[in-house]
Amino acid sequence: MSEPAQPLSAQLAVSDFELFGIPVQFAQDRAHLDARWKDLQREAHPDKFASQGTAAQRVAMQWSVRINEAYQRLKDPMRRAAYLCELGGAPIQAENNTAMPAAFLMQQMEWREAMDDATDVAALEALLENVQQAHKATLKQCAELIDNAHDLPAAAQQVRALMFIEKFLRDIEARID
Repeated sequence: MSEPAQPLSAQLAVSDFELFGIPVQFAQDRAHLDARWKDLQREAHPDKFASQGTAAQRVAMQWSVRINEAYQRLKDPMRRAAYLCELGGAPIQAENNTAMPAAFLMQQMEWREAMDDATDVAALEALLENVQQAHKATLKQCAELIDNAHDLPAAAQQVRALMFIEKFLRDIEARID
């Protein structure tokens, strides 16, 4: 692949989507994202800049770190949704804004009770499958709100719900283990 069009230092300041040259949207092709990450890492490898001195190598290393951070954010649907909300002026504010709809809170309580009442692995696995379905549905809702309805405040609320759901999924998996 050829040298980046912009100087490396300028590449550090662009959005993750610009850095990867992909559309600013929730829906992404993971295979394309993975391939683009590999291409960018090859472009940014510090050894390519050895003849340009230590300053150029340092910038290349910063660029490599920036590429990895962007990739981690873009490849994870929840983090990508949160990033899109932030870019669009609807920050998640998970630490400050824990208000959730009553129906979601009731669902959380029912799941917790089901986990506490589970006496065998089969019951936990059934609960895990149920919560995984809710996770998929919430991701689908995020995609709809971000890419089609362009309702980022509503998407931010769905991202906060995803955060709860993903934590609960980890709790169930830990209990199964």
